[in-house]
Amino acid sequence: MADYRVIHRLEIDPAAERRALVAGLRATPPCIAPKYFYDDLGCALYGAICALPEYYLTRTESAIFSAYRVEIAQAIGAGGQFVDLGAGDCSKGESWLPFVAAKRYLAVDIAAGVIERALARLAPAFPGVEMLGLITDFTLGLDLRRDLVQLPTTFFYPGSSIGNFTPDDALLFLRAIRRHCEVPGSGLLIGVDTIKDKARLDSAYDDSLGVTAAFNRNVLNHVNRVLGSDFAASAYAHRGFYNMEARRVEMHLEARSTQVVTLDGAPLIFDAGERIHTENSYKYVAEDFAARLELAGFRTVRCWQDARGDFAMFHAI
Repeated sequence: MADYRVIHRLEIDPAAERRALVAGLRATPPCIAPKYFYDDLGCALYGAICALPEYYLTRTESAIFSAYRVEIAQAIGAGGQFVDLGAGDCSKGESWLPFVAAKRYLAVDIAAGVIERALARLAPAFPGVEMLGLITDFTLGLDLRRDLVQLPTTFFYPGSSIGNFTPDDALLFLRAIRRHCEVPGSGLLIGVDTIKDKARLDSAYDDSLGVTAAFNRNVLNHVNRVLGSDFAASAYAHRGFYNMEARRVEMHLEARSTQVVTLDGAPLIFDAGERIHTENSYKYVAEDFAARLELAGFRTVRCWQDARGDFAMFHAI
């Protein structure tokens, strides 16, 4: 049997979760937290998005890894523990394990089934690495101290997921990571998407095949299961675009016609054209994000980018 453990740290108050979701839907404007994207189908659709020609982020990040892998691994150091935040299928974290000679690998994610399958696949391939899955929603607060040992720790947060936080919340999250870096040699390896041409950003989040649209609409199916509501996902159009003033990509679901949804036994009306806000993805100037890491308490910050400057990978200690 594969040697790994999965620990459930996700403390869910179903009634409170339900209240928060209902409150978001009844707010002005209505919204749904992005964590509801990631049911099993949502995770699969996100994997497909990463392979789309318009979605430059994954392949550009991968190219930076390929070009600077040894240099980045030297900056990280060997023999520590590797904490993969939002690990998903663990494929990105897996690519680093041989280079950093990690003694422990901690895959942290909200999706228990995905982590279970990933660690079952990884454990036989890395028999010398302690494998631990942590099921939690770290976006609500990061506290992993009980699961760390006294080894240099690298927190790995790729894919520009930091962009899903508002800039203020991103700073708070970076500070929380810095507080975990108590053992000398600990640090953060983080991917950040940069500001670029609006047309490229628009197409990256509204692809020609409609995969991102399916991913966005699927959140309503998940909401239906949680709330017992009756959203018709096909009745909403995907809207994904770059808001230049706010420096973020926004995703919305727009009612194609008037929709009446039953929510807690009462009707909730969405007028034609009304939007439900489902996600933000903030973009940064590389120099500005480096300054933000320093503001969070990191002393030494290094950055690697592709030739076009489309993406930035930072290591901070």
